[in-house]
Amino acid sequence: MTSQLTQNNLAIPQDPFLPQDVPQGPIFLDTQACLCGLRGTKNLNSNYPAWQCIGNQTQGVYSVTTGKWFNSVGKGSKESLPMWDNTNGIDTSRALMYITRNDSFVDAALSELTVWDRACTGINQTSFSTSYYGAALAIQRNDTPVDAAPCWRPGAIPIQIQDDASWTTSGCSEGFLCANNTVNSLPQFCPPITECQIARLAGFTCSFRGRNIGMGPFEPVVCQQGYYCPTASEGRETFKCPEGTYCQPGAPTPTPCSFGSRCPEGSTFETFLIPIVVLIIADVLLAIGLLWYLLRRRFLRSREKHSNGIKSKARSTFARENSGYKEIPNETDHEILPMQATYMPSSDGWVGFEAALEYPSPQSSTLDFTESGFSPQLRAFIESMRRATDSARFGLSFAYSDLSFQPKGSAKPILQNVTGSIDRGSLTAVMGGSGAGKSTFVNVLMGKITNTGGSVMINNIPGKIKKYKKLIGYVPQDDIVLPELTVYENILHSARVRLPRAWSDTDIQAHVNSVIDCLELSHVRNSLVGSVGRPVISGGQRKRVSIGMELAAAPMAIFLDEPTSGLDATAASSIMRTLKAIARLGISVIVIIHQPRMEIFEMLDDLILLASGQIIYEGPEAGVQDFFEDVGFGFPAHGNYGDVVTDIITGNGRAYKRSGDISKDALIANWAQSRQNATIREKHASIQSSRSSIAENNSKHRDLLRKRGAPHWKQFWLCLKRAMLQQWRTKSSFVFEMALASIAGLLLGLAENSKKGVLFTGIYNAPYDVLSLATDTRSVPELALLTAIAIGLVSAAPGVRVFSEEMLLYRREAEAGHSRIAYFVAKNICVFPRIVFGCMHFTTLILLLAVPIIPWGTAFFANLVYFYCIYGLASCVSMIVRREDAPLFATMIALIVGILSGAAPPLASVQEWHMEWLWRASPGTWLAELYFGQLVEPFRYLYNVDLTAKAVGFHLDWHYRNILFLFIIGTIYRVLAYIGLLAGNRLRLR
Repeated sequence: MTSQLTQNNLAIPQDPFLPQDVPQGPIFLDTQACLCGLRGTKNLNSNYPAWQCIGNQTQGVYSVTTGKWFNSVGKGSKESLPMWDNTNGIDTSRALMYITRNDSFVDAALSELTVWDRACTGINQTSFSTSYYGAALAIQRNDTPVDAAPCWRPGAIPIQIQDDASWTTSGCSEGFLCANNTVNSLPQFCPPITECQIARLAGFTCSFRGRNIGMGPFEPVVCQQGYYCPTASEGRETFKCPEGTYCQPGAPTPTPCSFGSRCPEGSTFETFLIPIVVLIIADVLLAIGLLWYLLRRRFLRSREKHSNGIKSKARSTFARENSGYKEIPNETDHEILPMQATYMPSSDGWVGFEAALEYPSPQSSTLDFTESGFSPQLRAFIESMRRATDSARFGLSFAYSDLSFQPKGSAKPILQNVTGSIDRGSLTAVMGGSGAGKSTFVNVLMGKITNTGGSVMINNIPGKIKKYKKLIGYVPQDDIVLPELTVYENILHSARVRLPRAWSDTDIQAHVNSVIDCLELSHVRNSLVGSVGRPVISGGQRKRVSIGMELAAAPMAIFLDEPTSGLDATAASSIMRTLKAIARLGISVIVIIHQPRMEIFEMLDDLILLASGQIIYEGPEAGVQDFFEDVGFGFPAHGNYGDVVTDIITGNGRAYKRSGDISKDALIANWAQSRQNATIREKHASIQSSRSSIAENNSKHRDLLRKRGAPHWKQFWLCLKRAMLQQWRTKSSFVFEMALASIAGLLLGLAENSKKGVLFTGIYNAPYDVLSLATDTRSVPELALLTAIAIGLVSAAPGVRVFSEEMLLYRREAEAGHSRIAYFVAKNICVFPRIVFGCMHFTTLILLLAVPIIPWGTAFFANLVYFYCIYGLASCVSMIVRREDAPLFATMIALIVGILSGAAPPLASVQEWHMEWLWRASPGTWLAELYFGQLVEPFRYLYNVDLTAKAVGFHLDWHYRNILFLFIIGTIYRVLAYIGLLAGNRLRLR
């Protein structure tokens, strides 16, 4: 550019404040930094003085006749007036050109003027002129013209950063304040003074008295936060951000606040009020509802206590007050509790199911139950069973021949050559030592194990027993019930899912009431079951609830694994009497039992004794003593026959047989050669089933099985209701999770609060890139990283508890025919309110304090989908890790997933390692990329955001893609969790 000067062999930009000639009369700088001087008659062939304005001051205003000319409104001589005199004003209404050859003025032709002269306006810019006058006077005094210093740093030389063509085309860059810049005072860069250099290295704009300043009069400065610099003013003016808007650094226009947000005048961010108000209202309503619930429950308990107190005084049946069921101290016998049933038995008779003990077994009885002396509840149960089974005889008999099972990869079979039968309506015990194959035998018989040998007949009809699972109940050794539900609710859910779908809810509830009454659980029907660690009801009652869940399904046979395990002698006897009574009603009862007491042993109808996976004895309990005595064993006169038999079948019977072989192999061989075994095999061989009977039986059972069980949609609804009730009953964990989410949002918001929402500083767009501050491209990824880690800490452990606490219950229900997909989907949906509330607490507080420039709805939805991912990930962990270890393991995995967000190491480095696929598999990367795009892309007008995106490795415009992939990853986690649920223990880490 020709307006540059040469100083010390360096080309420096024009400084319009620095006089190039000694002023010879009135002179000033106009709004475009053109130097306007009054030219008198001595210099021009004119009768009147005129004003000459030139943009290129290197020419000398008194040496050339170029530039724009304007008439003077006065007639004085320029030589006799001081340089600041304004008595001869300038007439800017008409711009002229001086034609030398004619010594005359003509209207200015802009096309014939240079770009610098073309911009001249002739309007005095007071601030410019003042600096010019000060510099001129200093030169006259031989002083340093400080007013004309191009840079504030002594000795610094400015660098022009924008040429005239760029200025003419684009003007001042958007977001900057160019107060002194014109085409004749183009933007410059000056080396900063030390203090400002330190500020720039720290990422701050240099300021003085609270206002941003440049390092020279012609250095542009970024528009100050809280203010905006409209492009319409060409960067010459700045305005304070009005109320209802906010202005980030470099704002060309104020950004309107969202509806319901607070933005006072001069705001640099918006404060979201509606979310915090909604959150407070929701929390207050929840607190009020919880308080009302607790007070109401306390009132009802008090009223019930008062009512029961009155009844206990009027009744002689009970010797103590019944004040509702509460947790019983350890020293109290849990079984001896008053009943509150609708049916009150006489003091000298059996109660509940045990009333059936007075009647013969179904094989030898033609008893009409409806006309017997049974209680109304027991008669109601029998009628429900008949209706559910479409039969007056509702038991199943089993006949099995040469059953065997050898696991894959095992050289030795676990079960072999097992032949026998189980009659309907009998109480049959399977006994044996550890490793005898008791559980395997029962599992094979129930159809739980595949790849088995031999055959099984149901009611003398060959078929696969697995298809009868809806008619068979199984009570595991552990009392697998939901601790958050009451006795009634646990049994009712089982009934609603497994009873015939044609039954009305009234019929189902009547059946459940009869089961509860017959199991003598009426007084605890509305009590929570509680967990083993924190029991609410006794161990015997928990066992009865577990049995009741199977009886609620109206089974034709029940298998029980160690029903007396963990119970005291009295409770064990009570349970076995109940099972004996159930068998008397015609339901086949098969129990695995270990070393029963004498009383229990004598209750058994039949025994199946196993050792090394083979039968030692099968037959009536009454015949077991004779059988072993024939072999040479002697039974003590007053001993416990159950203990004696257990010792014998485990190979420890030397005390009962002084000589001879007492080994298990010898016992197995003896049974194989025994008359009883031969009789059983002859019986099996004699069973002849015609094709017509098989077809008739298959058709009957097919119709029965087709009617059994609620449809999938109804099972889903029942599981969802149950899961939501569980969520309500675990209010304390919900409150703890919300508190943890709030604390996480609070701490993270406080950590970012000092930045006042300015989370990104990049390289300014050219040509002002040289003015850039220290960049900050890490705050946004770090915010996303901390967000991902915080959400992982908040939601990983609760996400595990969705399934890990119920895996045993799930397997029990699935084996009973419950819909797996209905259960899984219901459990996932039931935690959505929890996820939403947790996300709301976390997002509201972090946005309230960190104030990032991101729409609240966008941040909430992004965090919500990430919560969704972590809950899904935790569900996967719960399928493969033990319940005790799952919360810690899930939290660790969530932390790793959060760290793989592309913040550290940056995703760009990962791309160089060709491992981006691993980071993209983590939902944290997609969350970080969404945050990055939302917080960086809006500053495209000010910063070179594409350069920043390339350096970091994120995309700026993948907003919807990020949301979609977060949802997809969360869904994939749930699909994998469902596969793990179906696979069961095969995937679980030991």
